[in-house]
Amino acid sequence: MIAENTQIQMRKGILEYCILSIISRGEIYASDIISELKKAQLLVVEGTLYPLLTRLKNNGLLSYIWKESTSGPPRKYYEITAEGMQVLERLDVTWKELVFAVETSLADRINTIDKSI
Repeated sequence: MIAENTQIQMRKGILEYCILSIISRGEIYASDIISELKKAQLLVVEGTLYPLLTRLKNNGLLSYIWKESTSGPPRKYYEITAEGMQVLERLDVTWKELVFAVETSLADRINTIDKSI
């Protein structure tokens, strides 16, 4: 149970970063964000994604535009703002620092495991 809780918290912690990174590539529809997250094995449902997108928009990190769709009602396409890009760049630095910290702290343990196999 403890491991599962930690795994959930770790995934939640990087979800916003991953979403900003995906949107930074260009305007994108919410279901396409979900598809990208699934490819990265971050399973997210619409009930999780939409509140997060709204919060990011309300914080000035995202904007959206409505586009007509040939297969139904207009769709909301998200794009990152200049402020969102600044936040993403800061998160990039933080991510690199975290990866270094984790890899460094695991190095001896992983090397020991690799030698025993």
